[in-house]
Amino acid sequence: MKRSVFFAELIGTMVLSASILGSGMMATGITDNGGVQLIIVMLGTVLALGLLIATLGPISGAHFNPAVSLISFLTKEIKAGVAALMVLTQVVGAILGAIIANLMYGHSALESASHERTGSALFFSEIIATAGLLFVILAMSNVGKSSGHFWAVPAWIGSAYFFTSSTTFANPAVTFARAFSDSYAGIALSSVGLFVIAQLIGALVGLGASKLVLKK
Repeated sequence: MKRSVFFAELIGTMVLSASILGSGMMATGITDNGGVQLIIVMLGTVLALGLLIATLGPISGAHFNPAVSLISFLTKEIKAGVAALMVLTQVVGAILGAIIANLMYGHSALESASHERTGSALFFSEIIATAGLLFVILAMSNVGKSSGHFWAVPAWIGSAYFFTSSTTFANPAVTFARAFSDSYAGIALSSVGLFVIAQLIGALVGLGASKLVLKK
């Protein structure tokens, strides 16, 4: 596996993490309206994600997400060693993104997020969010790789921001990194485990649904 793949995953996950956290800080800095704040973060996230998929997708496949790398391993697209290294790279990239966002807005480089996100509703929400994400990715793969499909994943994330109670974290690496930013998009470290478990379950649900629905 070329080094460029891992550098692309590092940079992509870093920018994605910084976009989510940075847009949250921007949102709370310019308005107290919760709906407007959510729209700002959604736009910051989906626009960055679309650009990252379009530019880095041809290099690494644009995983930027351990759940995606896990499913790629389970579907035998990548080997276990590659998957493990990609996940490590994604986690490092996500934490670097959190540091960048924190520093841009005058925060300490690494903070401890205080926003607790717990409960069965949020757990179920993350299962749905991640299942939908993986189903969309697998569906796009099923119809053939094309740069014209870069919009599909951002479209799912954008819509799920508004209909899921968790606002769709759907990414174990970025979820962990959010614990190091005490800001709008942060999550207390004590809540991270719940979200990550839900996301991994959701990834498997998405894979199962794709096997039932999609034909190759």
